[in-house]
Amino acid sequence: MASFGLRRHTILSRCLRSLARPLFQPSSGRGFSSTAIPILLERVGFIGLGNMGFHMATNLINAGYTVTVHDIDIGTMKKFSERGVPAKETPREVAESSDVIITMLPSSSNVLDVYTGQNGLLSSGNHLSPWLFIDSSTIDPQTSRLLSDKVSKYHLKGKKGYAENPIMLDAPVSGGVPAAEAGTLTFMIGGMEEAYLAAKPLFLSMGKNTIYCGGTGNGVVSLLLCLNYAAKLCNNLALAISMLGVSEAFALGQSLGITASTLTKVFKSSSARCWISDSYNPVPGVMAGVPSSRNYDGGFTSKLMAKDLTLAMAAATEVGFKCPITSEAYDIYKKMCDEGFESKDFSCVFRHYYSGLVEGTILTVQKQMEVSGGAQTCKILLESAST
Repeated sequence: MASFGLRRHTILSRCLRSLARPLFQPSSGRGFSSTAIPILLERVGFIGLGNMGFHMATNLINAGYTVTVHDIDIGTMKKFSERGVPAKETPREVAESSDVIITMLPSSSNVLDVYTGQNGLLSSGNHLSPWLFIDSSTIDPQTSRLLSDKVSKYHLKGKKGYAENPIMLDAPVSGGVPAAEAGTLTFMIGGMEEAYLAAKPLFLSMGKNTIYCGGTGNGVVSLLLCLNYAAKLCNNLALAISMLGVSEAFALGQSLGITASTLTKVFKSSSARCWISDSYNPVPGVMAGVPSSRNYDGGFTSKLMAKDLTLAMAAATEVGFKCPITSEAYDIYKKMCDEGFESKDFSCVFRHYYSGLVEGTILTVQKQMEVSGGAQTCKILLESAST
């Protein structure tokens, strides 16, 4: 039985290599780009047009792909339809007119519903139009394996190269909303390597880095879908803790009379330098173009960060690993959600957990410190540091 599975994997791999080769051959008649779009990637269905998906789909359109979209937000779909982009009422309708499907959704339950719901991607019988399904959501590995197994049991409506069955890749991303908008996301991809190579032009139309996280030679495709999710969860775990540490330092600095702008300069030229302080500063008034500059709107929400930390803790429990700092970080983001900040960017912890101040109000704090004896505290700290 094991040898049959390995033989099936080997045959499928050979088919995909044959499929990938023509995908990279340029076709004539494309004037929008110096690099022609591979023919089996031309028609892309994109489902999930939130803070991340909106920009990812837009970048695909700008790159010349024929994109069809779906989202539960009618207003968001209208923005695309006004540009002449087809907007469908159901995932099923998107699938019927697409060669490739990309989903970017908030949770495992959302992904399951889009795939297996009444009008989902897999609801049109035993034969499907798309040859490739790419999920860029951050979901649990169990859901990923379940969907990959379901997809592989369908057949294709029309011949797509040498492939007889649809293929699924998991491709969670890193970089946040700014990178999604700029087209500089990093994709962490799990699944069959040949399918990843065939789809690489798609990823590079939305990002600048692709990291293949799945190994080869295991003989069972679904086993390759775990490593990229592990990488994504570990990345977001570190991101959450980094945000809390930087926010805590900025808030303490303000309490001691140091402006966030000054402390940012210190961080950039010292051992505390990190992506948060360089590119995603949580203090309002320090950095333009980040969520803290617009009341923490339009970023990676506290709700999603709490969800990712939940998945990370569940993964840690499965392997018997203790992660006390992650647990504390989850409690903080859960508190943010409970207090009504679930839709705000996760950097809002600076203001709403640590009670940090908008840059420019620090002078008022200094005056309050002088009255309350805070200045004397600073003096003592400076004297201690000099001895």
